[in-house]
Amino acid sequence: MKRGLLIIVAAAILLSAVGCTAVTPDNDTNLNRYSAQYITLFDTVTTIIGYAENETAFKAVAQEFYDEFEYYHKLYNVYDSFDGINNIKTINDMAGIEPVKVDSPVIELLQFCKNMNEETDGTVDVTMGSVLLLWHDAREQSADDPNSAYIPDAEALQEAVKHTGFDKLVIDEANSTVFLTDPLARLDVGAVAKGYAVERVCEHSPRGFLISVGGNVKATGANPVTNEPWVVGIQDPDGGPNDYVHTIYTENTSVVTSGDYQRFFTVDGVSYNHIIDPATRFPATRWRAVTVLCLDSGIADVLSTALFILPMDKGKQLLELYNAEALWIEASGDVHYSDGFKAFIKR
Repeated sequence: MKRGLLIIVAAAILLSAVGCTAVTPDNDTNLNRYSAQYITLFDTVTTIIGYAENETAFKAVAQEFYDEFEYYHKLYNVYDSFDGINNIKTINDMAGIEPVKVDSPVIELLQFCKNMNEETDGTVDVTMGSVLLLWHDAREQSADDPNSAYIPDAEALQEAVKHTGFDKLVIDEANSTVFLTDPLARLDVGAVAKGYAVERVCEHSPRGFLISVGGNVKATGANPVTNEPWVVGIQDPDGGPNDYVHTIYTENTSVVTSGDYQRFFTVDGVSYNHIIDPATRFPATRWRAVTVLCLDSGIADVLSTALFILPMDKGKQLLELYNAEALWIEASGDVHYSDGFKAFIKR
């Protein structure tokens, strides 16, 4: 699939802000609702929603958000190089050659990924880049020419697995370097980077904004006009973009969904989504979608992928570790909830 074509498709996943049109100014606050949207970050759509006295004031804040997200977008990029920046692509390009000196957010992200890999029983593994690249190329081919769509060869996948594992990743915090010891090893932080970046940016951002980066949604406090939580929608996998399984309240909380119905391709009538189970090296098929609520957006991003792969009982054990909640949707359309999830539901 061409990366340009991924912009709208990947915007999905799978949450959208509800009621984002302009509203009448509040007499007490004299604030108007504004939104800004960008398509140049993380190969997806980034949306910033908030209130300000006027458009100029809002644009200034939105630009601050954009500038910070752009910094992380460049650092965590797998496909593109940027002048004066050593990023994830640089590390991959220098695999087996020499360590790469990187900015501290790269070290911090990879340490986070390593820790979360251990916590999730290996279901979220950023060292799987060699395997994920095979699936990426297959999706690209499907988008370019559906008649020649294919799935990766089993032997090629088995060979690629030999070049995965955190034992091949050397993180030297003292010297701020990262080194892949295997020349064919590759990092792919796609399952983590957006949520992790959202959390880092929102840690010190203005209060009262709603941020969505490719569907990784974070509220930085209550709606400043109503002083109530924001409301976001969880998309129905079998419906349109405005068809929701539920709308839920969020305030200082992250909402992240992983699903099989936005980024996929079809071969011989079988759909293959983009969430690869490291144990099988094939797309996970246990659930249609999983939505996670968690205070930390980076953790929510990891958990949504892990729970999409894991059976529900193991997923619930993970949720307890992070005081998080989740909703699971089966292929049949049946919906399941963790014990505390329903407290967030508006309808």
